[in-house]
Amino acid sequence: MDTPLTTIAVVGLGTMGTGIAEVLTRAGREVIGIDISEAAARQAVASLEASTARAVSRERITEQERRDILARFRTFSDLQAAADAELVIEVVPETYEIKQQVFRELDAVVSPTTILATGTNALSVTRLAAESQRPERVLGLHFFNPAPAMKLVEVVSSVLTAPPAVESVTRLARELGKEPVAVGDRPGFVADGLLFGYLNQAAAMYEANYASREDIDAAMKLGCGLPMGPLALLDLIGIDTARTVLEAMYAESHDRLHAPAPVLGQLSEAGLTGRKAGRGFYTYAAPGSQDVVPDALTPPESAGAVAGREVSSVGVAGSGTMASGIAEVFAKAGYSVVLAARSQEKADTAKGRIAKSLERSVAKGRLTQEARDETLARITAAGSLDSFADVDLAVEAVAEDLEIKRQLFQTLDKVCKPGAVLATTTSSLPVVAVARVTSRPEDVIGMHFFNPAPAMKLVEVVRTVLTADDVHATVREVCVKVRKHPVDCGDRAGFIVNALLFPYLNNAIKMVEEHYATLDDIDAAMKLGGGYPMGPFELLDVVGLDVSLAIEKVLHSEFRDPGLAPAPLLEHLVAAGCLGRKTGRGFREYARR
Repeated sequence: MDTPLTTIAVVGLGTMGTGIAEVLTRAGREVIGIDISEAAARQAVASLEASTARAVSRERITEQERRDILARFRTFSDLQAAADAELVIEVVPETYEIKQQVFRELDAVVSPTTILATGTNALSVTRLAAESQRPERVLGLHFFNPAPAMKLVEVVSSVLTAPPAVESVTRLARELGKEPVAVGDRPGFVADGLLFGYLNQAAAMYEANYASREDIDAAMKLGCGLPMGPLALLDLIGIDTARTVLEAMYAESHDRLHAPAPVLGQLSEAGLTGRKAGRGFYTYAAPGSQDVVPDALTPPESAGAVAGREVSSVGVAGSGTMASGIAEVFAKAGYSVVLAARSQEKADTAKGRIAKSLERSVAKGRLTQEARDETLARITAAGSLDSFADVDLAVEAVAEDLEIKRQLFQTLDKVCKPGAVLATTTSSLPVVAVARVTSRPEDVIGMHFFNPAPAMKLVEVVRTVLTADDVHATVREVCVKVRKHPVDCGDRAGFIVNALLFPYLNNAIKMVEEHYATLDDIDAAMKLGGGYPMGPFELLDVVGLDVSLAIEKVLHSEFRDPGLAPAPLLEHLVAAGCLGRKTGRGFREYARR
């Protein structure tokens, strides 16, 4: 079965099939494109002509190379055309009936040594292979859309697949300039298995009216560095496709996190399947367009009808990285800042950290020396919260411990003047729990910055059922003035970002526990297939495994969903003191500094 794979048939010339055909022809393969629709075949040829013309205009290929590429692509309407192919890749609609029919017909056409690959991301490769006369030559070859641009290819083996077949397609993937990742046969494989659970949770969050679609998408883009928000991505993928994948995942896992959110079914049944239909979670200029147009759910320009309170001075409580980062943000924006810690020495150290940060900005040409001096002069280091007597906004950034925060807010309640806004930067604790220890819970709000605060644009604005409207308006106005993007959410565990991020990270750990894939393969799959800036295990080690475990426990405690229970492997590593980069060992080992 060690064949060179020079002639390859692609069955199904939709967007994915056309993209795969382009990748193959550009890599010198003879490609037989097969589709029962002559219109689809014509469109595939036109698409290849257009993309290669663009490549010539950009001087990436010559006109002769373009002609050679086009000559290697032939289209047909009958599976009989695949007779001479050494590899057949099917990317027909995602149903067993259609795919099984294709495999049965191919059995009667192709050579006994021909490898049959399914492009499914949701159906069982084993079940498809079992229908074939030679199941040992059947495997999964999952490209990502758009195939010419995306580097990841998941090579999926069933228990029936012969190793030589896997070796042949893995070698082919590398020759195509792709990064092959070997995975076993389960719905979603690695990338989609992790991605679709996250997308489903985002849909459920939106359906619960916890946050707007715009705020959910902005939070994940700005808070996690993702190229697209989850709801916009669902529209791009196709809401009906997402529902199909999730149903297959839920059928196997019985994990409620994979049970499709009802809104996905409602939109699918209504034909509102995303960009391809012109409407999904968002409304588009036309079917197939990427241009979002305003609709009934678009927030009005004059959303901030309530006037906020005047803020000219800000108090920041804490001496750690987050506290100094927040103080730097406010001082850069022109606010008078009091940075208070438990001692004058700690406060001075925190201010010194800001001075170093500003010096780095000067060295990189992002800040002038004069601006650096003016910013630092606006910050007063203090060893007591008594210095907050005249501030208009007090922001705490102390340890993520409810009792410590409660004690601090009791002090703020006594020290701060009437009308001052009191904000907590908690990422996981209930804001109302600190509000209730004060005599003015209406003045208390969550203001969750992300680390490093000077660089990260997102602030989650968390109002409780007691928060006054003008306090909410004040914090949103302040966020804009300090050049941050505020998103609104209610007072529940994880808010937006952590509530969506950490179940995804937890599911990645479970994949490793189950020996389904390696750390490296999972990290590569999410970076190459999902466009994530970091793989889940890289991110876990940066965040800190102890921090991650604490957030997982809070989410599990609040939502009581068995699927949110922290993975045992995470608990074991934390118990062993392997907390990530900060200890030199987490999921990986790091050089000691």
